[in-house]
Amino acid sequence: MRFSIISLGALALATAATPAFAQDAAPAAAPDFTFNATAAIVSDYRFRGISQTDGNFAAQAGATITHSSGFYVSFWGSSVDDYVTAHGTAHQELDLIAGFKKTISGATFDIGALYYVYPGTRLPGDTTHSDFIEPYADVAYTYGPVTGKVTVNWAPKQRALALNQLGPKQDNVYLAGDVSVAIPKTPLGLTGHIGHTWGPSWLSIGKEYTDYNVGATATYKNLTLGLQYVDTDGDFITPSGKNASKSGVVASLTVAF
Repeated sequence: MRFSIISLGALALATAATPAFAQDAAPAAAPDFTFNATAAIVSDYRFRGISQTDGNFAAQAGATITHSSGFYVSFWGSSVDDYVTAHGTAHQELDLIAGFKKTISGATFDIGALYYVYPGTRLPGDTTHSDFIEPYADVAYTYGPVTGKVTVNWAPKQRALALNQLGPKQDNVYLAGDVSVAIPKTPLGLTGHIGHTWGPSWLSIGKEYTDYNVGATATYKNLTLGLQYVDTDGDFITPSGKNASKSGVVASLTVAF
């Protein structure tokens, strides 16, 4: 979906234009703002290789408003299991994002900050912390059907990242590389990802670890079906006894608006 801010006078003039005038008119200007939204069902919500849903399905949705200058704001949400926060009461994750993206000489630079919010987890008298901020920067380059991207996320020292909520604040760094390939003349695509998390922090399951995945996508109109094999070299055992970091196959169905 796309929209732009235009005056009623301009709209009336365009409606009243004769065919000859329309042919001579300059091409319509690009809209000042664009709006994109998605909704998805995934068989397992994996965040940097770690299941956030104890291996179960998750419902997800998000939206982004982008200005022609390159500035954008976005939100994204997913259902999660309660063990993803220190106090064990989380059921939703909401990501609030603001950033700036610009393409220069074929390379696209993106810088911003992401704020993770877990609604309803701060109970009266609770001294633990769950919400935290994580600035990020990435650069992507496309050559033919291939796009490569390098990303770094740095979460400064915060109470929410501490393994022991009574101990010192912790920070976290995540470095990742991604590649995607659009297979020409088909609706199919291939993806690959590798990332490394440095801790110790809540995000690094107590120590540094590596995650990776390979996958394929198939697109039909505004629907995308995805399949990924995901794995890590870490171990994170959930309260149910499952290893949330072990290898697995994740399926997803996404609709774009």
